[in-house]
Amino acid sequence: MNCLEKEGLIKLLLDKYMRELFPDLQLRPPLYYNWAFSLRFELGENYDADNIYENCPYLTKVYKRAVTLFESLHSSEDDIYIVVDVDDFGYGEIFQHKLNIFSKYINKKAVLARLKQHTIPYIFSEDDADETFRTHRFFLKCKTSDVQYIPMLKAICNQDMGIRPSISYRTYFINANKDTIFHIYDDRGCDLLATSRDGIQKMYEEYNDWILDYDREGIDNIFKKDS
Repeated sequence: MNCLEKEGLIKLLLDKYMRELFPDLQLRPPLYYNWAFSLRFELGENYDADNIYENCPYLTKVYKRAVTLFESLHSSEDDIYIVVDVDDFGYGEIFQHKLNIFSKYINKKAVLARLKQHTIPYIFSEDDADETFRTHRFFLKCKTSDVQYIPMLKAICNQDMGIRPSISYRTYFINANKDTIFHIYDDRGCDLLATSRDGIQKMYEEYNDWILDYDREGIDNIFKKDS
């Protein structure tokens, strides 16, 4: 099997997995509002724009919650897909086969060599959208242990903070063993999806205090067990 065939096979495996486990779900925010079995956690509380700096109390709490939720969901030997979407608005940018965010946070070159990319219509397209808009979707299948996930999660949380390193691209962690999708949308919070209520029932119970109050009623209606 040549390289192009292997790349096509990996893409097919990801597409097949999503169709079978998350049918009709389009991988784009806001994930929480587009899937029945989903949780929305609050990461940042009491945001104060005048007191944001590296390792400030606000971000320290954001990091702690993000890492705690990720580690509670992902075991070291779980098979995961890391999916990163880069939007192209037709300005002629050339996207490298390997984004820096992968080379920074993947431990082994042999794993990084599996990184694949394909281009899809702009993920937020409307009927009248400019046809030159595209989304470049990068995806890597690996083990959780292959990823330096703590600094990577922190960089995702930093995206609107003016603090480096930061990752501003939409990044999804799809767990092929737990059948879950984990997405930090920014320092404010993250969405967690599963194929069934039981898949994330424990997360709902263990981290109930972190559920975003704005969406708590809807989440409780699905996950709160009858008395």
